[in-house]
Amino acid sequence: MSSIPVRLVLGVVIIFVLVQLPLHAQDSAATLSGTVTDASGKPLPNAKISVKALTSGQSSEAQTDSEGHFSIPNLATGDYEILASSDGATVSQKVVVTAGGSQSVRLTLTQQANLPSAPSPSKTEPSLEDLGFSASESQANARQQALLDKRTHMLKIHQRMGLITTVPMIASVVTSLNAGGKSEGTASRDLHVALGALTGDLYGITAYYAIRAPRIAGTETKGPIKVHKILAWIHGPGMIATPILGAMAFSQKNNGEKVHGIASAHGPVAIVTAGAFGAALLAVSVKF
Repeated sequence: MSSIPVRLVLGVVIIFVLVQLPLHAQDSAATLSGTVTDASGKPLPNAKISVKALTSGQSSEAQTDSEGHFSIPNLATGDYEILASSDGATVSQKVVVTAGGSQSVRLTLTQQANLPSAPSPSKTEPSLEDLGFSASESQANARQQALLDKRTHMLKIHQRMGLITTVPMIASVVTSLNAGGKSEGTASRDLHVALGALTGDLYGITAYYAIRAPRIAGTETKGPIKVHKILAWIHGPGMIATPILGAMAFSQKNNGEKVHGIASAHGPVAIVTAGAFGAALLAVSVKF
């Protein structure tokens, strides 16, 4: 009979210990909370949060709410590194979590764009300053950075295609000297027409990349790029008028007629167009 109280007491002790263990674990756990903002102090929603224990290497993750807040519960005591990231920008901070407490931190993300400065060392490719961007406009967020990258890429292709277009353009002007013979369908005349058609196709591709390049709001056009754009109002219409006048002149020659009327302006228009195109190319290819 005397063993019954002993067993009863022993059972009560065991139950008490089992109950107290999780209670003690809960008391030692801590919560790390905080707010993530941008450089202006505006809360950043949906920012990714990662908390890593420096001793064990274990990590926990969370995400900020619509007001930039986050909370990570049940952390053991110790040293932690907290990392916040959003839109390519990151910031880290070391914190010490104490037992049974709730610690709060404030993290500020600063967007930094890594843009090329101007002028560029290349003599044939435009820098951002050549394209009309000021130093303040070159500092942008990730979205603006992508837009600038696309614009720069397309304008570089535009310039390279312009250089390629000059080859058949010059050849077309040279062959025009022998394309006005009296005989019908001469080789020089056919070659001139073929070179003119090739020039027109390449010019169209060149113009496409300039027209389709994304526009940057508030960008001021100045310097060589301004001259380049002004000259486009000359060689652009000229590239449309030249093949039309050339077709008229070609038809008159093949009919045995002397080139007359507005078709006789084919040569002068072509020369003015080629000159304006070459000057526009030099404006953004040569540093003044």
